[in-house]
Amino acid sequence: MSKFVRVDKEKCIACGSCGDAAPDIFDYDDSGVAEVVFEGDNNRGVTAISEDLYTDLQDAVDGCPTSCIEVADQAF
Repeated sequence: MSKFVRVDKEKCIACGSCGDAAPDIFDYDDSGVAEVVFEGDNNRGVTAISEDLYTDLQDAVDGCPTSCIEVADQAF
């Protein structure tokens, strides 16, 4: 089953934990707020995350203090 992800930028406090846990999935915009960059997704939540990154993705979700990372089985 595919996983899709995006960041609710209004909830993000730019702590850096997602980028530390999953640098292939997350990076930060010019304001320092997290966003999904995996394969050019641009935080739209339409690019399926590679299965080999699921553990990193879960670590990022678990480590997010504001629960701003949204994960779904379908594209957003």
